[in-house]
Amino acid sequence: MMHLLLDVLQAPDPNTLESFLGRIPMVFNVVIVSPPGYFGQVNVLGLPDTGGQLPNNEQIVYILDQVRALEKEMLVRIQKQGLDVSPKILIVTRLIPEAKGTTCNQRLERVSGTEHTYILRVPFRTKNGILRKWISRFDMWPYLETFAEDASNEIAAELQGIPDLIIGNYSHGNLVATLLSYKLGVTQCNIAHSLDKTKHPGSDIYWKKYEDKYHFSCQFTADIIAMNNADFIITSTYQEIAGSKNNVGQYESHTAFTLPGLYRVVHGIDVFDPKFNIVSPGADMRIYFPFSDREKRLTSLHGSIQKLIYGDEQNEEHVGLLRDRSKPIIFSMAKLDQVKNMTGLVECFGKSSELRELVNLVVVGGNIDVQKSRDTEEMGEIEKVHSLIEKYNLHGQFRWIKAQANRARNGELYRCIADVKGAFVQPAFYEGFGLTVVEAMTCGLPTFATCHGGPAEIIEHGVSGFHIEPYHQDQVAAILINFFEQCQHDPGYWNQISDAGLRRIHERSGLIYSARLLTLAGVYGFWKHVSKLERRETRRYLEMFYILKFRDLAQSIPLAVD
Repeated sequence: MMHLLLDVLQAPDPNTLESFLGRIPMVFNVVIVSPPGYFGQVNVLGLPDTGGQLPNNEQIVYILDQVRALEKEMLVRIQKQGLDVSPKILIVTRLIPEAKGTTCNQRLERVSGTEHTYILRVPFRTKNGILRKWISRFDMWPYLETFAEDASNEIAAELQGIPDLIIGNYSHGNLVATLLSYKLGVTQCNIAHSLDKTKHPGSDIYWKKYEDKYHFSCQFTADIIAMNNADFIITSTYQEIAGSKNNVGQYESHTAFTLPGLYRVVHGIDVFDPKFNIVSPGADMRIYFPFSDREKRLTSLHGSIQKLIYGDEQNEEHVGLLRDRSKPIIFSMAKLDQVKNMTGLVECFGKSSELRELVNLVVVGGNIDVQKSRDTEEMGEIEKVHSLIEKYNLHGQFRWIKAQANRARNGELYRCIADVKGAFVQPAFYEGFGLTVVEAMTCGLPTFATCHGGPAEIIEHGVSGFHIEPYHQDQVAAILINFFEQCQHDPGYWNQISDAGLRRIHERSGLIYSARLLTLAGVYGFWKHVSKLERRETRRYLEMFYILKFRDLAQSIPLAVD
C-alpha cells in the first residue's frame, strides 16, 4: 500500500488510485435491500412476485449467490489487511406472517453456506397493524416509508451500529436504500436489474392507462429519486445505461420523459455521470459448465431429465409429446409474462412448417394449469399457450414443462439439450441483462437472444450466437432455419458457434463480481468521506420531490386488506 501511495502521489493514475482506495479497510457491515415477495432459501419457487422469479428465482438466486461471494471476498480482504474483525451482511426483506410453508415468517435466518450473512425480515406495518398476506410488488409503495423506518431500527439492533454500505435491488429496494442512506449517511449502491419503463413501451405517455394495475407513476418517481440519490450504480451491461444505435438504454429512457398531467422530466438522470459502473455477473460455474466436461456431468439426473423432456405422461408438470426424438431441440426457459414473450416463441414455431420439420420445441416456464397461478398476467399467457397448441396442432412437436426449482438439474438440462445439438432461444421484447443467456452459453449451448437490451452486448451476432428481433417472428424463424440447415450440411458448424460462445463468456468474466463491488464501494465511500460532497442542492430538491410528489402518489394507492 505504501508503494501504491507513493505512485499516487508521484504519478497520479486512475487505476493506481482505484487499487489503493480498494485496499483501504472501509467495508465491514453491508445491508442488501430487497423488499418484494417471498424471499427465502426453500419452497419459494412459483410463489408470486419474487422479482424475476422464474425459471430460477433470478432475484433470489442472484442475491444469495452475491452475498456468499461477497462474504468470502470480505473475509479475504480483512485477513490481508491484518485485521481481527468479523464482517456481517444483512439481506433486508419483508416478513410475511402467512408464509405458505416457507421461512418467510421468521425474523432472522442465516444464509446457508455462510458464517456471517443473514436474512433479516421486517413486516409491512400500517396504523391498522401488520400486513399478514402477500401483496403484489406493484401495490407495495404505500408501505415502504414505514418499512424503511422499521428496518433502520432492526438493522441498528443487529449490527449494534450502522452499516458501511447499503445496496438496493430493483425499484422498491433502491427507494428503501435511498431512505436508509439519507437517514444514516451511508454509501448507497443501486442495482436496478431491470426497469419497467423500458419493458412497457408508452408507459410514461399513457401512464393513466396502466395506473390501476401497475401504479407506474409511483415507480418512475421512485426510480428518479433513487437514481439521483445513489453514490454509485451498478449495471450488467453498457446497454442498460445508454442503449445502442437502435435502442434506448434503461437509464437513458429516464433522461427526459413526460407523465401528462403529473409532471415533465427535463433532466432525470445523467448517463455520463461517473457513478455508473458496468460489472457483469457470471453464471455459477459449479452449476453451469460446458456439456463437454464429461467428468463433472450429473449423470444420475439423466433419467429424470429424459423423462422430463421425452416422457409420455401429460400432467400438471408437463404437457405435449416429442414423437421424433432424432430432431434437435429449440429450448427456452423464462418467467411466463408478456415481456419475456414465451408465447411469441411458441407462435413463431407454430407458424413455420419449415422450422417444425427441422426441430422440436421445449419450453420451461410458469404453471401449466391456469388455476394454479395467482398472477393475472401469467394466467393470460398460460391460456394463450394452450390456445396456440390447438391452433397450430403442435401435438408431437412441442413440450411445455412447468417452472423448475432444482438449479443443479436445470444446469444439466441445458447440457442435455446440447447433447442433442439443440439451441437456446431467449425471445424477450426487452431484457436488462439475460442471466439465462449467460447460463446457456456457459453450458456450450448455441444461443439466440433478443436484440433489445443486455443480450445484444453479450452475444456477437453470427460469431458467438445470434441476435433476434422478437417483434418480427418471420425473421426469427428464418435465422433459426438457416442455423439448423447449416448444421445439417456442416456438422462442425454447431461446434463452431458453441465454442465461440464459451470463449465469449470467458472473455467477459475476467473481473470477479464481488471483488469489483467491494473495490467500487471503497472508491465511492472514500470519496464521500474525504470530499464532504453533500450535494445539498440535489438532496434538498429530492427531499422536496419525495414529500410533495411521491408521498401523495404512494398514499393514493389503496391499502391491502387481510
